[in-house]
Amino acid sequence: MKRIVSISVLLVSLCSVLYAQVDLQPIVNIKLNKSESITVKQLKTRVEIYKKQMGIAAFTLDQKKEILNALIDERLVLQAAAKDGITLTDSQVNKYFLDNISSQVGKPITEQEFAALVKEQTNLSLDDFMISQVGMNVSEYKLYLKNQLIAQQYIMAKRPDVITSAAPTDNEVRSYYEMNKTSFVQSDILKLFLVLVPKNNDSAAALTKTKTLMDDVKSSKITLAELRETAKADTSGLQAGDMYVSKTQNAAQQLGIDYQSLLSMFSKQIGFYSDINETDNDYQFYTIRERYDARMLTLSDIVQPDTTVTVYEYIKNTLAQQKQAEGFTTATTEVTAALRTPENYQMLKTGEALDKLLEW
Repeated sequence: MKRIVSISVLLVSLCSVLYAQVDLQPIVNIKLNKSESITVKQLKTRVEIYKKQMGIAAFTLDQKKEILNALIDERLVLQAAAKDGITLTDSQVNKYFLDNISSQVGKPITEQEFAALVKEQTNLSLDDFMISQVGMNVSEYKLYLKNQLIAQQYIMAKRPDVITSAAPTDNEVRSYYEMNKTSFVQSDILKLFLVLVPKNNDSAAALTKTKTLMDDVKSSKITLAELRETAKADTSGLQAGDMYVSKTQNAAQQLGIDYQSLLSMFSKQIGFYSDINETDNDYQFYTIRERYDARMLTLSDIVQPDTTVTVYEYIKNTLAQQKQAEGFTTATTEVTAALRTPENYQMLKTGEALDKLLEW
């Protein structure tokens, strides 16, 4: 029996070695600026990322080949960009990352604050949360972002004429509005002035500070504008400013409350002050400054209260971005086609040999 077990363990070990050897096999050699291989393991990693992002259980052989081709194009463009001296600093990438998560949260937020929010709502670390969402931890995702941004810069620099398309016409804007008129509905909106006082490992002091700020505002000892400026100069993490809340389920989720609590907010009048609310990281309170009723928006209406962008301008910008995206796709195809020369890359596996490597 022991002999059989030993043989079984040996077979398992041999299989593991064989799989590792297959994973390390290079499929393509990129040599535009330096010699760099794309291995089976690297392709598998990218496939797993796309499966996670797209919610797909498996890709077909042809789809894996499409992903491989995209990976080849990406490496060619990155090497060409490096050759031309195009790069990004870590601080630039971090800013892009923070801008993205801030837009999702609905307010400016630091990476540490986002990690705390994720922990509070999902009980996951930020790395585990990112893996669940995009298949990469934070550092891997930032590197991925950096490469994508560098590639975009290179393509835009090479073909600005293709990317800069003609501006949308007046007829295109009006046609878009007529076809999507039901989308331009403003729900009931509240304009709140929200104050957040971080605990910073001293919950009692934070609560006292929150009560003092609320009392000072209520008694007009300090105006909301003055409090906003105070928060900007504050180094403890104090936040104070306006925010707009729609009467939607999504808004309730962003605020971390249930929909019934959100409806209760909308039953209050202008000038109402909330109670002080405690979270794991801070104390909060808000006051209602304005109310905006639900209505259908026309082309001349502003998209969001207290802004200057009209529906017409919003549609025009949206169509312009669509045209630029189409132009970017065309430019990418042209630039990568020009880079795909025998001098720049070599397929090490083709035909049946490539198909066999992709059987996983």
